[in-house]
Amino acid sequence: MGKKRVLVGYGVDIDAVAGWLGSYGGEDSTSDMSRGLFAGTLGTRRLLKLFEKYNIKTSWFIPGHSLETFPEECAMVRDAGHEIGLHGYSHENPSSMTLQQQKDILDKTYRMLTEFCGGKPPRGSVAPWWEVSREATELYLSYGIEYDHSMNHHDCQAYYLRAGDEWTKIDYDKPAETWMKPLKHGQPTGMVEIPGNWYLDDLPPMMFIKKAPNSHGFVNARDVEDIWGDHFDYFYREYDEFIFPMTIHPDVSGRPHVLLMHERLIEHISGHEGVEWVTMEKMVDEFKKKNRPAEGALMPEKQGEVLKRLGLNSKS
Repeated sequence: MGKKRVLVGYGVDIDAVAGWLGSYGGEDSTSDMSRGLFAGTLGTRRLLKLFEKYNIKTSWFIPGHSLETFPEECAMVRDAGHEIGLHGYSHENPSSMTLQQQKDILDKTYRMLTEFCGGKPPRGSVAPWWEVSREATELYLSYGIEYDHSMNHHDCQAYYLRAGDEWTKIDYDKPAETWMKPLKHGQPTGMVEIPGNWYLDDLPPMMFIKKAPNSHGFVNARDVEDIWGDHFDYFYREYDEFIFPMTIHPDVSGRPHVLLMHERLIEHISGHEGVEWVTMEKMVDEFKKKNRPAEGALMPEKQGEVLKRLGLNSKS
């Protein structure tokens, strides 16, 4: 076993009311809106208290709707020194929108977060529902976004994304030869992927969604803890260097039984040699120092040029 270098971090999505508007089917329910209000206020404050207890800096991906609905709590996130990134406006599904709608939402939320953070633009993005549209990567590169946290090509290593992969869907009304074709790789980019992982996401097993036919919501947090802990233990055994990004939501992880799960996980992970708790932007910086993009890769526009084009003042 070699010397360990393990970067561990939380990505926190403040879905709150926006999640019910854009993804979870609760847009007409006062009860679900109430659950969103819990997430944006009490759930967010409890997670901040958890991270303060363990002196952990984390990455928060804040929909524009949450930023404008819960300005006090979002200011607490910012002022505590956590990273802030993009997560749509109303947790819209990118693959359901037109390109113009995607552009309008990115432009508005990029401006909002940059101004909210005193001229510091967001470096990363999480696609709502982890549904990355086919146009998204190139669109985000045009705004200087350096990393994404939505895709699943790997589960414990960062990598550079491709843009424009193509595949052929099956159409049973046509001859089989029309669909028997392999996936074609798109163009390499300089955007880093900090991989998402549905098995390291608190929401699917532990948030009840009335309109989801396979909704759980009542899974024992200790069962989820076993899954997350097993992931970490396997990676630690098999890799000398790896990243371990976890995705959580104040909607779920702001609840007492899940907060206690996180306390146990943090203490378990921190007991291993070579572990450092970091933001996702730090994972990206370390990856870039060791790995160069492919020749001819589509690169993110320089942030200074983006800010100038948009007429925004950069943080000095």
